[in-house]
Amino acid sequence: MTNFSDIFKSSFLENAASVSILDMALALILAFGIGMFIFLVYRKTYSGVMYSSSFGVTLVALTMITTVVILAVTSNVVLSLGMVGALSIVRFRTAIKEPLDIAFLFWAIAVGIVLAAGMIPLAVIGSVVIGMILLVFVNRKPHVNPNIIVLRCSGHESELAAQQLLRQHVTRCAVKSKTAEKGSVELNLEVRLKSENTDFINALSDIPGVVSAVLVSYNGEYMG
Repeated sequence: MTNFSDIFKSSFLENAASVSILDMALALILAFGIGMFIFLVYRKTYSGVMYSSSFGVTLVALTMITTVVILAVTSNVVLSLGMVGALSIVRFRTAIKEPLDIAFLFWAIAVGIVLAAGMIPLAVIGSVVIGMILLVFVNRKPHVNPNIIVLRCSGHESELAAQQLLRQHVTRCAVKSKTAEKGSVELNLEVRLKSENTDFINALSDIPGVVSAVLVSYNGEYMG
């Protein structure tokens, strides 16, 4: 029969002291600090269309949550086996729109694991180095930004005349796609402009047989 004194001898209460309060506080404070650093790097290097502040907050929370989980796992071998089984049923349904977001997610998880393992210098120095590399390379812009010109012509002669005029105002011109129908030709051209002056688009539209000429800013990423 279990008496009152047996309650305080239970393994549950013994596990409560397996991780010291000082270790937990230090690990969580460091996880929060490095998580905020990851969040700031993410905000500085984001180059997508719509910035999501909730994803930045998720990076901070993910760093701290991973730290808590690994602290529990390292304190009890049996718990680590159960944790693996429990986490194996977790499924993430949110689609990752930017490839670089995957790197930030793994960065936050890795920092949480390293901090909980007690490798504080590795977590701090590694995060600083990764952050500096991302700030340098992600924010690096090409000298000449590519553009796309969508050109619609009524025939082959107007197409040749438009391309001849176009090559006088660009340093590079490459055909990305061409659609030909009876009485109509549509071209998608990747170009690099010689200057910021775009008046040549007006001249393109004035060529006989050119139905329309559209200049679109382009980030250089395409499939194919």
